[in-house]
Amino acid sequence: MDLEKLKYPIGKFQYTEPATAEQIKMWISQIEALPEKLIATVHQLTEAQLDTPYRPQGWTVRQVIHHIADSHANACIRFPLALTEDNPVIKPYQEELWAELEFQKKLPISNSLQLIKLLHLRWVVLLNTMTEKDFARTYKHPQYGKEYSLTEALGLYAWHSNHHLAHITNLIDRNFDL
Repeated sequence: MDLEKLKYPIGKFQYTEPATAEQIKMWISQIEALPEKLIATVHQLTEAQLDTPYRPQGWTVRQVIHHIADSHANACIRFPLALTEDNPVIKPYQEELWAELEFQKKLPISNSLQLIKLLHLRWVVLLNTMTEKDFARTYKHPQYGKEYSLTEALGLYAWHSNHHLAHITNLIDRNFDL
């Protein structure tokens, strides 16, 4: 299989302004749905399957799940920062290095699945209280030298949710007889 398709099973994130109210609702729904979809997808996997990379030189399913928890925990900080400060510079983190930390390779996925579930419950409440003006607020990402509106960030995190879910489901479809 094509390595690029393994890396980006749903394609790369593309954002075009302006996002519609319908797109925003769809993205919120995708973020809301991720925890249950993720739990349903991985609940039958063995420890060996959880430690299988989704592609050559890629993260294992376990690392992907822990990465989603790490990434979305950061999102749950970035959104309130942007809502309460004027275009704050957010703190980036080295996700590749975090994924390689020894505890990330050993920690049971149940810990991160529970965290994702609780983070998303809280995040969706926040998202559903936001106004059009709130979604126009921004933060700066120094690693990418880019300013993100909360609308674009929402779309990016919805894509991120689906992107990593597709990594796992595609691996299961290709390699495991469940």
